[in-house]
Amino acid sequence: MSERAGAGSSAPALWMVLGAFLFATMAVGIKTASISFGTFELIFYRGVVGVVFMAVMVRARGASLRTPVPMMHLTRSVIGVMSLGSWFYAIAHLPLATAMTLNYMSGVWVAAFILGGALLYGQGQGQGPLMGTVLLGFAGVVMTLRPTIDHDQLFAGVVGLLSGIGAALAYMQVTALGKVGEPEERTVFYFAVGTMVLGGAGLVFSPVTPWDQVRWQDAAWVVPIGVLASLGQWCMTRAYRKGATLVVASMQYSGIVFASGYSLLLFGDHIAPMGWAGIAVIVVSGLLATLLRSRAIPNTPAEEH
Repeated sequence: MSERAGAGSSAPALWMVLGAFLFATMAVGIKTASISFGTFELIFYRGVVGVVFMAVMVRARGASLRTPVPMMHLTRSVIGVMSLGSWFYAIAHLPLATAMTLNYMSGVWVAAFILGGALLYGQGQGQGPLMGTVLLGFAGVVMTLRPTIDHDQLFAGVVGLLSGIGAALAYMQVTALGKVGEPEERTVFYFAVGTMVLGGAGLVFSPVTPWDQVRWQDAAWVVPIGVLASLGQWCMTRAYRKGATLVVASMQYSGIVFASGYSLLLFGDHIAPMGWAGIAVIVVSGLLATLLRSRAIPNTPAEEH
């Protein structure tokens, strides 16, 4: 009986690890497909596949797609797509491990937002440890990007950092949706809808690659990217719903480990020792920030990817 209880308590953490693995694998697809496709094309295709996949999942579970808070979904979608686009761009132009780490700075940014709100309302007393984790995270960013700057990829690094800010804002939007009672699968579905619509709108202002010029290796990733993204969100959502926020959020950083492995084995990316040290510092700061903000942010669905 105790063995069963232990297995049950570890299940949410395992769901989070699986979700992190799926997102890291999706990032491999993005980096590969970006050779033929532009950022808006990848966003649009990811949205189309996600809409179909999630609609089937929602119907299979007998849930409704009707929502009483469409404007909340719209706001979340706009913020989430901006973050997604920035992340896709960073993946295409940076080592995979670096792009993944900058996006996972979202945990530190959430802590920074909480800290800023506390200071704004004169409640900064006792916030020293939280401020320390935020500063530590920023130090990690400098260490991570310094080797990148030497390779003239500063712009992509800044864009990757912006993806983390967007992910933090999207996380807080998802928290608000959870508080008004929106089911997780409906939230994921409407994000896919927003991704499809906004990605399609972006194609009006950006070039579209003719399919006869697309490498088959890149085209083969179009459907898997959307499926992996949807499954990753579902796994992470399930993990947050079933497990303790602190434990589950900590396991999320396993995605950086998976991305680092892919970065070295599949793409032969070179990251200087200072860059690896910066990645480690960001992970530590994210874990500490999660620990300190666990009382301020309730259990919530997964962050956006």
